[in-house]
Amino acid sequence: MNRRVPAPEPAFLEHERSLVDAALERVLDRSLCHVDPRIADVVRYAVMGGGKRLRPILCVAAYRVAGGAVREALYDASCAIEIIHTYSLVHDDLPCMDDDDLRRGRPTSHRVFGVVAATVAGAAMIPIACRILDQGATSLGLGAEARAAAVADLTQAAGAAGMVAGQFLDLEAEGRATSLDELESIHLRKTGALFAASLRLGGRLGQADSPVLDALADCGRQLGLAFQVTDDLLDVTGHAAVLGKTAGRDQSQGKATYPALLGIKGARAHAARASAAAASALERAGIRDGTLQALIDFAVRRDR
Repeated sequence: MNRRVPAPEPAFLEHERSLVDAALERVLDRSLCHVDPRIADVVRYAVMGGGKRLRPILCVAAYRVAGGAVREALYDASCAIEIIHTYSLVHDDLPCMDDDDLRRGRPTSHRVFGVVAATVAGAAMIPIACRILDQGATSLGLGAEARAAAVADLTQAAGAAGMVAGQFLDLEAEGRATSLDELESIHLRKTGALFAASLRLGGRLGQADSPVLDALADCGRQLGLAFQVTDDLLDVTGHAAVLGKTAGRDQSQGKATYPALLGIKGARAHAARASAAAASALERAGIRDGTLQALIDFAVRRDR
């Protein structure tokens, strides 16, 4: 587990994004061919609207750490994570949730297609993602038990103990004071769970052993916290033209955020601590990988 690969530069990230985008086109072509066009069009619009693609890139990096030979099927399988992430964005933007008009520099899905179509399409992405993951894992040679475990990882992260719980707690916390422990409890679920699944799935697809899978998941949870703190900071310090979404929404909605609780300086220090904890989780398991470390750094250095 000491194999190193070159640390990512902007060109690396752009190259990986292009591979993920090509894989998304492939898997959506296969998955949507028999879907009602009124749903399929929303799914395509939401999924192919850009984005960092950080979660599938993390999945691929973890697969490399596990020693897997990278193939097209790996990128296809990693798309499942991006589709689950996109479903969460579509639903987060709905009027009953955060009621936002802008996502990834474009009007949100419900503003283009209507609330009903966006709601149904978001729900449709969940089984689509599970099928894509199972198909990709099959192509990578995983047996039925390992494939089932991979789908379980994804659905548990996205479900009532993961992202769904985090979104509920986030909405419940609006307009009231929260402690740091409460805030972290929200974001370990809303953001950390899917980051943990991204890394764990990459290791599982590469058939890593349990200690490595656990270390990757621990890293992902802390990385998710660092990412969320940075998101909160960017909502305060960034601009919509750069972010691709409405700046200042957290404050206007009375959201519980790290800058509101800790101040900007304190939030930046908290992001740095979470980032360091993510790196430490890998080090304790003997995982020393330049790409994963650089992706951890990117999560807190980014400007969008």
